[in-house]
Amino acid sequence: MARQLLAKGEKVLATTRRSEALSGLRSQYGDSLDVVPLDLTDATGLLAAVDGAFQRHGRIDVVVSNAGYGLFGAAEELTNAQIDAQIAANLTGSIHLIRAALPHLRRQGGGRILQVSSEGGQIAYPSFSLYHATKWGIEGFIEAVAQEVAGFGITFIIAEPGPTGTNFGANLVRAEALDVYEGTPAGAMRRAIDDGSFVLKGDAARTAAAIIAAAESAAPPLRLALGSTAYSSISQALSTRLAAVEAQRDVAYAADRQDL
Repeated sequence: MARQLLAKGEKVLATTRRSEALSGLRSQYGDSLDVVPLDLTDATGLLAAVDGAFQRHGRIDVVVSNAGYGLFGAAEELTNAQIDAQIAANLTGSIHLIRAALPHLRRQGGGRILQVSSEGGQIAYPSFSLYHATKWGIEGFIEAVAQEVAGFGITFIIAEPGPTGTNFGANLVRAEALDVYEGTPAGAMRRAIDDGSFVLKGDAARTAAAIIAAAESAAPPLRLALGSTAYSSISQALSTRLAAVEAQRDVAYAADRQDL
């Protein structure tokens, strides 16, 4: 995404835990790329980085929250430390970033926050329970905050890409497998990841271009499904959920107070 924006002549402020990872882009685009070292789990450092970015550049039109990784394993296989680290990076870190940006966006009269989530913010795969917990969590947080700040001209986009050809899979943090799960859907997912049968239909460059186009549009959707896998899986999940709710109508209404 940063590469495409820079190629279009935009100015990009990029945060990274390893500044050297962006040295090539920095050499190519010079001052058009402002690189800020940042550990998203360091709340104090994050606030200082956001404040400093707005102080240096005056106005920032779009804030992108894209940090995170996948924790892979059945829920029972995960350690407490792995659970805490996943929540800190994917959920709490994104919440801190959004909260740090809000006062600046409000003071400048508005802006846009783009949260890169996943189809996993509306569906769930076995062996990704904590990853899904963070994605469902950040989407619920944003849906509420979007209502709170709409009057200040601040809007949100939640990008929900499906399985995409990036290094996400190679960077999965894996729990130690328990043999008892080998014959379960968790074991089947492990085998699919390992043998490559879990198909990554999404194209990273096309996905980034679609996200940029949405960020530049006048009235983007709150949620943006990206890729045919994301579209079909989210559509099916929502249809199934809606049918289940409709089947519970009588039970739901029977729980109301009768004196109103």
